[in-house]
Amino acid sequence: MAFFEQTARCLEISSPEEKCQAVNDLSFAVQGGNFVFDPHTPVKPMGVPGRPDEPGLVEPAKLHRRRLGSALGRAALVHAVTHIEFNAINLALDAAFRFREMPRQYYLDWLTVAVDESRHFLLLSARLQSMGYKYGDFPAHNGLWEMAQRTAEDCLHRMALVPRVLEARGLDVTPDMIRRLQAAGDVETAGILETILEEEVRHVEIGSHWFRNCCDQRGCDPEITFQKLVKKYYSGSVRGPLNIPARIKAGFTQRELDALQR
Repeated sequence: MAFFEQTARCLEISSPEEKCQAVNDLSFAVQGGNFVFDPHTPVKPMGVPGRPDEPGLVEPAKLHRRRLGSALGRAALVHAVTHIEFNAINLALDAAFRFREMPRQYYLDWLTVAVDESRHFLLLSARLQSMGYKYGDFPAHNGLWEMAQRTAEDCLHRMALVPRVLEARGLDVTPDMIRRLQAAGDVETAGILETILEEEVRHVEIGSHWFRNCCDQRGCDPEITFQKLVKKYYSGSVRGPLNIPARIKAGFTQRELDALQR
């Protein structure tokens, strides 16, 4: 099995369920040693990955307000997180496909992330269905993939901005979502988010590890480089409070956290 060819195929699949199955099939093949890295597989220009026709994509300001005191608000929140996890599958696959000449472990790491994100998506999709809705019933935004497109030319930039800025925001905001859901009596969704939060720490840590690896290859200081890239790519502020313990586990230094908080 040609690894890059198969990651590209997974990316192109539009059906979320079929994409999740293809990711798991690729993972089983890799675990069994049935794969080769073919450096001559062409790197395709970064376009739009396979995705279903719904949900429709809108600006973030046009999304449903997620007031968790109502069943509709809780369903809208679950849908929003489900959409994030679907995007995260494609982000992990693209990280594994797009950037060549990285150590073999880099590709294996991002495949494990795609497997985790697939499982997260299926958990949330099933929860959404139990609430009387399905993935695609609410609008969503495309911010994660847009940042991936902006960083498509450089693995160092991608590792800095997608896992360490956008995905790391999940480490900050998920604990409050869990508390609010528990207060609203939705312990099932809260339990799913607790599992996702625990596993997302490792995903961000993988981004931190390979960001520093890229910095080492180029002889640049990771802390200074990270601050410069955040200023270059990220127009908004990184709103607090930060989940300091989770971010430390995920590979952030105290100086990086201090800079983000400023």
